[in-house]
Amino acid sequence: QVQLVESGGGLVQAGGSLRLSCAASGRTFSLYTTGWFRQAPGAEREFVAAISRSGVGTYYADSVKGRFTISRDNAKNTVYLQMNSLKPEDTAVYYCAADRSLRTDGAKTNRDSYDYWGQGTQVTVSS
Repeated sequence: QVQLVESGGGLVQAGGSLRLSCAASGRTFSLYTTGWFRQAPGAEREFVAAISRSGVGTYYADSVKGRFTISRDNAKNTVYLQMNSLKPEDTAVYYCAADRSLRTDGAKTNRDSYDYWGQGTQVTVSS
């Protein structure tokens, strides 16, 4: 019903920046809450950031507050994650997720709440 494709990952040095993009297709993107999650090797997938359908409400994990910024451009069916001041502990596969029926702040930050997922993009931060 909606397809998500991430891009923009890569290898950067600590302190550097990357901007991830998530391109959506299939249905009206403005109807979907979207989020970013990440998964390091051997770890569970964890919440990073989320944004409401309108773009007014944003949510961040404590570990990335002040460094990462989520945004969306509904006209382009795209959500972004600007990552600054990257640290080696940010190394992970980053996934874009979307859902049409999330109602609460808690649901927006819960990985089990999202119905649609991209394939992920690798982010590696060297020290």
